[in-house]
Amino acid sequence: MIRVLLVDDQPLIRSGFRALLDLEDDIEVVAEAADGGAGLELAREHLPDVALVDIQMPVVDGIEATRRVAADPDLAGVHVVILTNYGLDEYVFDALRAGAAGFLVKDIMPEDFLHAVRVAARGDALLAPSITRKLINRYVTQPPLALTGSALQELTGREREAVVLVARGLSNDEIADRLVISPLTAKTHINRAMTKLHARDRAQLVILAYESGLVAPRDS
Repeated sequence: MIRVLLVDDQPLIRSGFRALLDLEDDIEVVAEAADGGAGLELAREHLPDVALVDIQMPVVDGIEATRRVAADPDLAGVHVVILTNYGLDEYVFDALRAGAAGFLVKDIMPEDFLHAVRVAARGDALLAPSITRKLINRYVTQPPLALTGSALQELTGREREAVVLVARGLSNDEIADRLVISPLTAKTHINRAMTKLHARDRAQLVILAYESGLVAPRDS
């Protein structure tokens, strides 16, 4: 069962998402909150698999709530998905850098929304290649900040290859096909790279790959 926490200051939005999620046999809404501070407390209480978090809220906004979740070892299993009305904007990128697993625009189709919740719950990033290119081309314009050369040198050749393919938006199965290895081995390479680079999840690994210069926007 996928456990979901809804955090949005608009009751109508929360009720709409809950109505969709409650129809699914494999998804359960465990709690709702109207601001990031209350959402953080409920996350600690219920330990959801996925937290759907609005980006702009009173008291504690979605970016700060995401940052606090990412910093709490007890919440390592909580995958934050940012909800936004605005599509790609600077707040979305800030949220991804803070540790969000991805983002959804609120006018998403219901079937895509449900698919996205399941994707986030299994730990995959909600970043398609087209979205990655837009994010990187728009916002990664400054010198590398996130990683040092020595950090990248800790990666094995296979781990580097896997990180590059993750940054290009490939799934574990697609990475396995490309590298001619099993999906389990691909997942192992990715997990080890995340550990070495201190990336919370695949979305953060994508951001780190671009910010470090390991992948350039023109390569994606």
